[in-house]
Amino acid sequence: MLDLEREFGQIDIYLFDQLLRGRIRPSMRVLDAGCGSGRNLVYLLRAGVDVFATDADAYAIASVKRLASALAPRLSLEQIRQEPVEAMSFPDALADVVISSAVLHFARDERQFGQMVREMWRVLKPNGFLFCRLASEIGIEKQVQPIQGRRFLLPDGSERYLVNETILSEMTATLRGTLLDPIKTTVVQDQRAMTTWVVGKS
Repeated sequence: MLDLEREFGQIDIYLFDQLLRGRIRPSMRVLDAGCGSGRNLVYLLRAGVDVFATDADAYAIASVKRLASALAPRLSLEQIRQEPVEAMSFPDALADVVISSAVLHFARDERQFGQMVREMWRVLKPNGFLFCRLASEIGIEKQVQPIQGRRFLLPDGSERYLVNETILSEMTATLRGTLLDPIKTTVVQDQRAMTTWVVGKS
């Protein structure tokens, strides 16, 4: 019997959906921008995907390097770098897919949010796509309390930079990208909302 957790780790279910639809294949280069401890990389490393990763946190990067050494020993650890998403050292048009899972809502302000998005777009190849999961105010507009700019206090007690559908649609147009999927949002008992934004680069 297949051990799903061993095979896929704690992968984001919406990223798993992209795998099921064949949008991410072993022949591709995939960059996880803000990779954390690598929960979305287990299957990709096992499958032989050419993985690149970055995170500002040294402990997170050490964890991902250990994971890569165990699951993909031929992968160069130089592809796993400690650096912020908004200032990555990877070259232009590196990756077929860029993953941003639960990262963008930690932006301090509009400036940093824009920098992170533009930097991920820079390293994305033409005909590639950007996969983002981020907190939003969609569906919980009346439950969030504004702090400053786009930063809000959520009912669950966390403070996040929140987007809405208009912001994501305008950003898609600014990037000259194409929505590959409709903007989808999951509301968790009026405590928080997580939105999936998938943009293709033509």
